[in-house]
Amino acid sequence: MTRILLADDHALVRQGVRLILDAEPDLTVVAEAADGAEAVEAVRAHDVDLVILDIAMPRMTGLQAAREISRRQPGVRLLMLSMYDNEQYFFAALKAGACGYVLKSVADRDLIEACRAAMRGEPFLYPGAVTALIRDYLHRHQHGDPLPDSLLTAREEEIVKLIAEGHSTKAIADTLVISPKTVDRHRSNILAKLGLNDRLDLTRYAIRAGLIEP
Repeated sequence: MTRILLADDHALVRQGVRLILDAEPDLTVVAEAADGAEAVEAVRAHDVDLVILDIAMPRMTGLQAAREISRRQPGVRLLMLSMYDNEQYFFAALKAGACGYVLKSVADRDLIEACRAAMRGEPFLYPGAVTALIRDYLHRHQHGDPLPDSLLTAREEEIVKLIAEGHSTKAIADTLVISPKTVDRHRSNILAKLGLNDRLDLTRYAIRAGLIEP
């Protein structure tokens, strides 16, 4: 029996996915989480084999949670669940430690096989992802360009996410237990790193990077 933690900020989505999973004799959902931070804590509190994470969640995204879970408990398998057929999210999910990427639009068809593939130690890729992998491989082979690491640190990603969600400098400082001056310094560094100008640019970046939903 594969014990699963399901993380999605929409209760109706969790309910629907849970019905799909619990109907299988070899899969059972033993815990749920409403955001990435809850997922990280739930993995510590429950004995789970597989974590299914939504890409875009409040407080901590699925990608951020995947990186943290991979670091803390590398034996736990990870699957990303997303409504976005997006190459950037797909590659970010792989780099975060996920062994599969499932589109919500076809979860009723693909999710069960993705779970079983993950537990066999095999990747699960939907057809569009396979095309993206091939295209990326050919591009890197032709140009000798490795897939770049994220430009931002984990703390900088947290700040971008909070800025994009509309929080003030003081609110961000309170949330992260740092000074407003430190928040301002981080913001300046982030804008310089990314070559951006203002909050609107940061919000667009946060959407593209999967830190928030559009």
